[in-house]
Amino acid sequence: MKTYSAKAEDINRKWYLIDADGKVLGRLATNISTILRGKNKPSYTPSMDMGDYVVVINAEKIKTTGNKLAGKIYKYHTPYMGGLKSITLGNLLNKKPEMVIKKAVQGMIPHNKLGRAVIKKLKIYKGSKHPHLAQKLEIIDLKD
Repeated sequence: MKTYSAKAEDINRKWYLIDADGKVLGRLATNISTILRGKNKPSYTPSMDMGDYVVVINAEKIKTTGNKLAGKIYKYHTPYMGGLKSITLGNLLNKKPEMVIKKAVQGMIPHNKLGRAVIKKLKIYKGSKHPHLAQKLEIIDLKD
């Protein structure tokens, strides 16, 4: 018996809607990354982009456990000398809540060409409105 390997023409992509209201950040990110990679499908192939599109709404209403709002620090560099900047999770959640979910999911997908293709299928919005009504979104209710 030969191992099944999916081809590009076999891929059937769906659109999913996830409401992040009251969800824990890490558990939400693992569920999103599983759908984006396509690991929830029986035809999963590790070397191909088998995943579906994910639209996340209410990004500003996520929860975290412990003291992460003050203790978790995101660091980044500017192109200037000594340009190391840092921001706490609480401040980033107030300024750009979409970035918090994107960074959490980005850490759970491959850091290569495949991962850059996968992350483009993630759409995150601050409120409950989004421009993807024409895609016939399938609502996923994640249990914590």
